[in-house]
Amino acid sequence: MPFTRRTLLSLVGAAALAQPALADDSNPNSPYAQRSIGSPTAKVTAYEYFSLTCTHCAYFGTAVMPQVKPKLVDTGILQIIYKDCPLDQVALMAAQVARALPADFYYPFIESLFASQDDWAFAPANGDSKAALFKYAALAGMDQDSFNAAVNNQQLRQFVLNSRAEAMGLHHIDATPTFIINGTNYPGALEYDDFYALIMKNGG
Repeated sequence: MPFTRRTLLSLVGAAALAQPALADDSNPNSPYAQRSIGSPTAKVTAYEYFSLTCTHCAYFGTAVMPQVKPKLVDTGILQIIYKDCPLDQVALMAAQVARALPADFYYPFIESLFASQDDWAFAPANGDSKAALFKYAALAGMDQDSFNAAVNNQQLRQFVLNSRAEAMGLHHIDATPTFIINGTNYPGALEYDDFYALIMKNGG
């Protein structure tokens, strides 16, 4: 889904773009640590910049990943490293909640959000996206206090926003999803055969 610098500024304000990224990878369950699936020694590493409210990202997550994961990830061919690129405030909130979960819960949670995107992102009960999102966080084992702490964590919010600023400023990404493989951007929710060919072309 396309986005612009204007939409970024509507999320963060110009001053926030200059702030350095925050990182803490000493604890794999830290919300600032890498979130990924697949072996770190996989033949190919793909960085996926995505938004949890992007319909194209949801398509890739629900229609293509069920083939990608068993055929490419679980076989040691591909590692996917997830990079936040929220399109709006709801996606920003969801990204914070996803990162606040233990690392092993991250992938199942974002896949569940993609599968239920219409329910929590676009047409939640009573128009309350936060309450709708908590319903899915609770299913992942998060209690209300932990959920509120994640949503109100300003350091985590800035970390996610910095990831989006990095996408636009450093990698010149203007749509989600975009995959970066061997330094090249590949935008769009590719069908499995096209994605498979892309991985093979890059060393798979």
